[in-house]
Amino acid sequence: MTTLLSYVDFSQQSLWLSVASIAFNPIFWNTVAQNEYHNKTITHILGGRRYLGCYLLAVTIFSLGIFRDYLYHDALTHQPKYDVIAPELAKPLAIALFAVGQTLVVTSTWALGVTGTYLGDYFGILMDHKVEGFPFNILRDPMYNGSTMCFLAHALWSRAPAGLFISLFVHIVYSVALMFEGPFTDMIYSKRPSEAKKEL
Repeated sequence: MTTLLSYVDFSQQSLWLSVASIAFNPIFWNTVAQNEYHNKTITHILGGRRYLGCYLLAVTIFSLGIFRDYLYHDALTHQPKYDVIAPELAKPLAIALFAVGQTLVVTSTWALGVTGTYLGDYFGILMDHKVEGFPFNILRDPMYNGSTMCFLAHALWSRAPAGLFISLFVHIVYSVALMFEGPFTDMIYSKRPSEAKKEL
């Protein structure tokens, strides 16, 4: 651990910008989504068009994700290089991790759809039933798991120990986010029967 830390240049601003963006994104989407659930701010601004609100939030979250990935790539280009494992193993492992990670992310999005992926339930757009097919039949949170794997893959490919620590930070941030997202989403769906009765 000490050896790896010696190959992390903490003086690089790009490192801290990357870390900040990783922390900011889930804080942003959870704050906006929970506000939407309680106050319907976006829906009211858009004249009651909740689907449009969800799609606009989806574009915003996706764009923030692209920017976060750019900052991560930029951070690793300015970090010292060190072969944590043999290069002949690191490259194939990075490719495998990225392929599996992207598969989990893409198939999760496909299974959930746009509104299911991008917090449509906070807008009152609920799914008819729980998604239990692949990849949700092998992992509880495949999108977050897949994203973390892609960060780790990039770190190995770039030979940057800083990327390993950032990947660990990604895992921690997502784990904390799930502590809020999981129970809140369960609460939304638990109220579904009572909300349906009110509409009758």
